Amino acid sequence: MTPLYARRNRTTLAIATAVAAGALLATGVTTGASAQTPADTSDGTALAAAPVQLSPAARTSLIKKADAAAPVTADEIGLGAEEKLVVRDVIKNADGTTHTRYERTYAGLPVLGGDLVVHETKAGKTQGVTKATKATIKVSDVTPDIARSTAEKQAVSAAKAEGSKESAADKAPRKVVWAADGKPALAYETVVGGFQHDGTPQELHVVTDAETGKKLYEWEAVKTGTGNSQYSGKVTIGTSLSGSTYQLNDTSRGAHKTYNLNRGTSGTGTLFTDADDTWGTGAASNTQTAAVDAHYGAQVTWDFYKNVLGRTGIKNNGVAAYSRVHYSSGYVNAFWQDSCFCMTYGDGSGNSKPLTSLDVAGHEMSHGVTANTAGLNYSGESGGLNEATSDIFGTAVEFYAANASDVGDYLIGEKIDINGNGTPLRYMDKPSKDGASKDSWSSSLGSVDVHYSSGPANHFFYLLSEGSGAKTINGVSYNSSTSNGSTVTGIGRDKATKIWYKALTEYMTSTTKYAGARTATLSAASALYGSTSTEYKAVAAAWSGVNVA
Repeated sequence: MTPLYARRNRTTLAIATAVAAGALLATGVTTGASAQTPADTSDGTALAAAPVQLSPAARTSLIKKADAAAPVTADEIGLGAEEKLVVRDVIKNADGTTHTRYERTYAGLPVLGGDLVVHETKAGKTQGVTKATKATIKVSDVTPDIARSTAEKQAVSAAKAEGSKESAADKAPRKVVWAADGKPALAYETVVGGFQHDGTPQELHVVTDAETGKKLYEWEAVKTGTGNSQYSGKVTIGTSLSGSTYQLNDTSRGAHKTYNLNRGTSGTGTLFTDADDTWGTGAASNTQTAAVDAHYGAQVTWDFYKNVLGRTGIKNNGVAAYSRVHYSSGYVNAFWQDSCFCMTYGDGSGNSKPLTSLDVAGHEMSHGVTANTAGLNYSGESGGLNEATSDIFGTAVEFYAANASDVGDYLIGEKIDINGNGTPLRYMDKPSKDGASKDSWSSSLGSVDVHYSSGPANHFFYLLSEGSGAKTINGVSYNSSTSNGSTVTGIGRDKATKIWYKALTEYMTSTTKYAGARTATLSAASALYGSTSTEYKAVAAAWSGVNVA
């Protein structure tokens, strides 16, 4: 689970995977076997290396084809006899090239950190492989030396050490091969349920060496970022009519539904209904108002991914997530859970500032996109990149909405006033302005909480989009400097967003760190615009500006 932000007196939970989905005034889900290419909105020209918008049927067909060829592919890329590939997703570009993401098994056991992406030409010839680990997957045997109960006890103790409540293993530990860090090892993975210290649901994954009993890794899988909304004014939202009653059910966007938890902390809640299809009052005291913001945020996010990036839903399968509002009482956070494929919002301090603003919705649901693509481990540098990805796409969603009541900016959470003094949660032009985030990379970045180690990537995205120096955008003043004193000229947010998305979905893996992110974005820029292009040079310059070489 990833919360939107971390309390600074809290010990960082180690790793995790990500989240997402959303929408606004878009067309329905593509049906049939056709595919469409999003245009490069900067000049209206379709890019050959841009992902095409696949219908659910076309995507399923590609996955089945890749799955059938998995044994041949495994042999072709040099995997061992005990290793097998399991298809997770396929991205197809306008030029016919494909990028197939696989998980790996060893002797029938899941390999954590064994994910890889196979890049193929239009003719089906392999032209490269991006791996999460370069190590050869091999363990001496698959018989553990320690009991499952030992691993389970260690996992529950780890959760309690983080201040969690009602902690207990959700199910018996499963055997895995741990390959995300160093030499592959036989291990147990235990998932601990309960609640985190601040009331957020817990799904803490703890990996224990099955020979020595040593804890190898841990990560939290729950990720915390006509209606009258509280933050976006009067908006049009997708609803449906059931009998004589309207429901917050957007059938044009994968059937996204919004539910009322009514201060509860479990279950789906009650689907919002209304007699006249006019929802909320714009005041937090009206229970429908937060639902309008959440529903609108999901709508805009769905439309952004579909119309700008060619992705239909978080999993790219045309199916929507769902939203829950009014979680607990006075809960000051929002989170995404891949296990329920849902987005949940608290009502903030005094239940007066629900965390349902547009950029928060885009942020949290984008954790779902990361979880279903690169799966960046939620710890260390990869965790910072995971958080930055959600900030980047949350920001892009806000700009895409072009809502006069919540104009696009490079500030995160500026509407929800978590700090209580009107300041935003994070600043992309100069991340250190929040008092904890880092402006540039350093060798100690991996030990920083992921919400603050995201700073260099957020800073990179701002520099790539807008460039360095003082400027005013939509009424907000920025002044972004570089770590090396260089001047960076931006290429525009639209191109920067497409580069980051292509890097995430085609060139990043679960273990990607900052140096790898530089390589991935350069590969994306090269594929989209050419290796001698202005865009490619700008990517290099922006990374250098945050000390990533």
